[in-house]
Amino acid sequence: MSKLFFIFSFLFIWSNLFFGICFADGGRPNIILVLIDDMGWSDLSCFGGEAVRTPNIDRLAKEGISFSQFYVAAPLCSPSRCAVTTGQYPNRWRITSYLDNRQRNIERGVAQWLDVSAPTLPRFLREAGYATGHFGKWHLGGQRDVGDAPLIKEYGFDESLTNFEGLGSRVLPLLNAFDGTTPKKHALGSDNLGRGEIRWENRNRVTTRYVDELIKFIKNADKNNKPFYANLWTDDVHSPFFPAANLRGNSSKKDRYRGVLVELDQQLAPLFELVQNNEKLRDNTLIFLFSDNGPEQGAGSSAPLRGSKGTLYEGGIRSPLIVWGKGLLNKQKQGSKNNQSIIQSTDLVPSVLKIAGVKTPDKVIFDGEDFSEILLGNATEQKRKNPIFWQRPPDRSGTKKEPLPDLALREEQWKFLMQFDNSLPQLYNIENDPSESKNLAEEHKNITTNLQKKLEKWYKSIAEQQQ
Repeated sequence: MSKLFFIFSFLFIWSNLFFGICFADGGRPNIILVLIDDMGWSDLSCFGGEAVRTPNIDRLAKEGISFSQFYVAAPLCSPSRCAVTTGQYPNRWRITSYLDNRQRNIERGVAQWLDVSAPTLPRFLREAGYATGHFGKWHLGGQRDVGDAPLIKEYGFDESLTNFEGLGSRVLPLLNAFDGTTPKKHALGSDNLGRGEIRWENRNRVTTRYVDELIKFIKNADKNNKPFYANLWTDDVHSPFFPAANLRGNSSKKDRYRGVLVELDQQLAPLFELVQNNEKLRDNTLIFLFSDNGPEQGAGSSAPLRGSKGTLYEGGIRSPLIVWGKGLLNKQKQGSKNNQSIIQSTDLVPSVLKIAGVKTPDKVIFDGEDFSEILLGNATEQKRKNPIFWQRPPDRSGTKKEPLPDLALREEQWKFLMQFDNSLPQLYNIENDPSESKNLAEEHKNITTNLQKKLEKWYKSIAEQQQ
């Protein structure tokens, strides 16, 4: 059995390497995945935000395609990142909430790290000849006191630079107090774990360090005539909020958050300018930009959507998505907004592989679907084969008086939510009611029953897989 496995793996790797040779002239696209942390659906000025301007990100939208019905697979960071990496629902890998210290993970039934046997986008791409790099927050293992987690490179990356939510080389923040006192280290135990070089940087300049290293990575890949895949997973705009003094407003939580968003946009500019001003990169690079989940309460905004980070309402799981690719997107669609396609982050893995011309082993089954033609602007409509599903993080239950829904699904215009025991059903027509203000469960009992069965079946299948 093991001999057959190695033969199969050998053939898979070499078939992709051969396929990559066909693209040695630069035809195989570069991919940059910019994942912002805890940003609201309507924070960016190109998505209707009025509090601050984000001109560098806005330029991506002006030249690319914006998607208003894009969802992440979870309302918290670790499970959301798991889905983006694997193309599968995160509860398949027991990552249902953020990875914390060892004891807290055990108490919540959460894995200590993402299993290295999981299918990963960077591994598939590297085996096909791509240079692969991860720069920024990881949060899929190697945090707090979990120092025996796999290194980020074990998931398919040639290079990595992270923060206190991962292992290997990392940048740890110094919090510059507003009163001008000595900055305090903010490491959450990472500085005691070893397993990589540690650099300290002021909190509001950490993203700059990631961008600097990513630019070096891109230039090196270009020098070696290799296509590249890179994660730029910023720790901004996650709290604690420590923008430069001139961007703190009245120092309220909301004003400091907005200051960080302004700085983030500025710090991304050198990366965008490198790609936009280099003809070779401009014509053969795709940039995906979105948030890992909704905003922290009292910070960002997802108006008019209901809910925020940690909830399965729209404000917790819907994210702005911008796809930029000057030489790769349909020219007639550049600068447009797609308001009809319902896409989830699990779809990005099979879609990127299709765009890159990389085959995956037949034994790998993604929960996501191939939406490459929609993302490139070559099609305007594509009906989903299956609904998209969500499970609530175990530590986000709400209150006894107002419990948060445990499960949710989206199918066409309908959004359905319920508790694990099938109680408290909620049905919303998202096209007519994106704010989820009118529960139609009693009015449309047949639809409620049908969606309830689908959601129950999905959750049961995941639970059985974990036994």
